[in-house]
Amino acid sequence: MPPTSLPSLPLTAGVPNALTVDVEDYFQVSAFADRVTLQDWDKYECRVEANTDRILEIFDQASVQGTFFILGWVAERYPGLVKRIHAAGHEIASHGYWHQLVYDLTPEEFAKDISDSKDAIANACGAEATAYRAPSFSITPRSEWALDILIEQGFTLDSSIFPIKGHDRYGFPDAPKHIHTIERENESLIEFPPTSGSLGPLPVPIGGGYFRLFPLALTLRAIEQVRNSIGPGMFYIHPWEIDPNQPKIQGASAKSRFRHYANLRKTSEKLRRMITKHSFAPIRNILSDQE
Repeated sequence: MPPTSLPSLPLTAGVPNALTVDVEDYFQVSAFADRVTLQDWDKYECRVEANTDRILEIFDQASVQGTFFILGWVAERYPGLVKRIHAAGHEIASHGYWHQLVYDLTPEEFAKDISDSKDAIANACGAEATAYRAPSFSITPRSEWALDILIEQGFTLDSSIFPIKGHDRYGFPDAPKHIHTIERENESLIEFPPTSGSLGPLPVPIGGGYFRLFPLALTLRAIEQVRNSIGPGMFYIHPWEIDPNQPKIQGASAKSRFRHYANLRKTSEKLRRMITKHSFAPIRNILSDQE
């Protein structure tokens, strides 16, 4: 069963789309979890700080701000980066601490993971993270219980439920595609799901590997389509996606290599162009405009 939802929030004319960044490093992605253990993370060359600074520069040059879902592991090791993100006026949010799939955790393990992430982020910049995105959008029908724990820990917004089917790692096909309120037993929280347009029967998700694979014109068309049908779109990107010189992970499957490395050299320029073609803002601004 999908989460219970209220009708979508009314779209106000001129409300921008959401611009979001999942702050994690290349060796922390779910696609490489079978090749890189959590215990080995400190053995890899970290590139997340420099790559995120490049994204901050791109956003600054375009005079746009976004929501940064920061991994607690990153916040603990690079507090200066978190301070720079916060000082630039971007929204600070949580991506969990260890980048583990939610449905692979027990409720107790998940509660500790998000608590540790909030602590690491607060210690780095003094801001409380009240928005959350699960690693690899891993709140699915089998991990819907995580919503209750998010509420218990003070989160007011989630962006983890991807209303899409056919992906091997995530998807909640029957979930609403628009911004909506999820009602749980005692409390509620806002869900701003990742969004996708369509090209005939082909879904066109907005961001991540899809952004690297699809022509820019197709992504721009999908954003416009989403805006005209359900409201503001949600774009997401990772710092490692603008880093074509990142070290290669040895032994990864052909599918994982394709998903991760395809078109890395083109992403930075595509991002620069995209954020000048539509209006973008942090999630908090969009919700505020719709109140």
